[in-house]
Amino acid sequence: MTMTTTMTANKTSIYNVPNALTSARFALAIAVMVLIPMHAYLAAMILFLIAASTDWMDGYWARKYGQVTKLGRIFDPFVDKIIICGTFIALVEVTGSGVASWMATIIVARELLVTSLRGMIEGSGGDFSANQLGKWKMVVQCAAVVAILLGLVYPSLNWVASAGQVLLWAAILITLYSGYVYVVAAAKLMRTDS
Repeated sequence: MTMTTTMTANKTSIYNVPNALTSARFALAIAVMVLIPMHAYLAAMILFLIAASTDWMDGYWARKYGQVTKLGRIFDPFVDKIIICGTFIALVEVTGSGVASWMATIIVARELLVTSLRGMIEGSGGDFSANQLGKWKMVVQCAAVVAILLGLVYPSLNWVASAGQVLLWAAILITLYSGYVYVVAAAKLMRTDS
C-alpha cells in the first residue's frame, strides 16, 4: 500500500459504499448459515452465490473512488472467511453433503493460519498479499459449496452429487497446498528479516 493510499485510508469515512457492501455480504453469510440447518438449500445457494460473486465489488469501488479504510481492509477478508468457513461448518451436520468435520477443520485452520502469518508479517512492515493460488482456492471452495447445495436441492441428479464430491476433495487439496505455499513464503520472509 502506498503512502497516498494509507493517508486516504486514514481520512476516508467508514460510512461508505464499500463498507456497506461488505456489511451486506456479512448479513448474507449469516443468512446462509441459518438456512442450511433449516434445509432451505435453494435459498442458501442463491444467497451464497450473491455473497461470493460480489466479493470483488467492494474492493473495486474502494480503490476506484478512493474510499479505502482501515476497517474495510480488515472487514472484507474477514467476511470472505465467514462466508466460506461458516458454510462448510453448516454443511457438516447435513446428511448427504459429504462434508466431514475434519474437512471443515482443515478449511478453518488454513484461514486462521494464513491470517495470523499475514498479521505478523505485515505488522512488522513486510508484504504478505494474497497470491493467485489463494484466489483459485477461493474459487474452487465456492464451486464445491454451490455443487453440494445443488445436489441437496436435486438429490435425484446423481451427477450433480458426484460433481459436488469431486469439487469438495479438490477444495480440500488446494486448501492444504495453498496453506503450505503460504507457510513456506512466510518462513522465507521471516528468515530474510531476522
